[in-house]
Amino acid sequence: MAIPVIDFSKLDGKERAETMARIANGCEEWGFFQLVNHGIPVELLERVKKVCSECYKLREERFKGSKPVQLLDTLVKEGDGQRLDNVDWEDVFVLQDDNEWPSNPPDFEETMKEYREEIRKLAEKMMEVMDENLGFEKGCIKKAFSGAGQHPPFFGTKVSHYPPCPRLDLVKGLRAHTDAGGVILLFQDDQVGGLQMLKDGQWIDVQPLANAIVINTGDQIEVLSNGRYKSAWHRVLATSHGNRRSIASFYNPSLKATIAPAAGAAAKEAAPALYPKFQFGDYMDVYVKQKYEPKEPRFEAVRAI
Repeated sequence: MAIPVIDFSKLDGKERAETMARIANGCEEWGFFQLVNHGIPVELLERVKKVCSECYKLREERFKGSKPVQLLDTLVKEGDGQRLDNVDWEDVFVLQDDNEWPSNPPDFEETMKEYREEIRKLAEKMMEVMDENLGFEKGCIKKAFSGAGQHPPFFGTKVSHYPPCPRLDLVKGLRAHTDAGGVILLFQDDQVGGLQMLKDGQWIDVQPLANAIVINTGDQIEVLSNGRYKSAWHRVLATSHGNRRSIASFYNPSLKATIAPAAGAAAKEAAPALYPKFQFGDYMDVYVKQKYEPKEPRFEAVRAI
């Protein structure tokens, strides 16, 4: 079983209706799908691969002295059969418009700013497709994320590498979780796999595909759609070979945005609102404490705030 691969360019042609239906299926039945021919130039994606790989090489020694490596060394020395279950085997930093970026390699900042501009535009196109498929007014999701235009949505890019792990029997990788926010756009390694999503109780590989963008929906899309688009559990398995690159961009609500099932989400099938109304910042306060636990209690916890 493989997650859907969708040719995004066909939205502009005779196969628009079929493509819209395939995206709806990807959102409703999977929560994960891959876009090809998405409009981001391959030349830019090649530069992104290059600068992110070069950046990690400059950080590699730091990872060797990081907490996951130190904890694994301790477990191996003690040899008491315990696993490293509560730590992620990952080197990571986050890019935002207003935080400090790596200064090396020299073309990192220019390349990643260009990429973030392109991936942000793709995120907003995807949200408009979701609006249409869900029967919302155009711009509904973006408006909800910005607090009716009062607060800019959060847009961050998480640059991760998953280095080879010498003890796969003791390390998971990246723990299973759903994403707290809205729409996630992942440019993943096209050689080294490891990403999996959970469907019908089975872990499915998110297969590496050159220059594709993986889309997955977060908890806030689940709320806005009143449960039609479920956020999917996913994880990354550690590997003994290869250094998996992962560049995930998150288009999330402002912390001050109020989130609830959107007008029409419940009414479309005469269903009651299945999720509470809350401020996204309050949800994040709950999420950081319960990220790796079942998501339903998060919604109940925020209902009580």
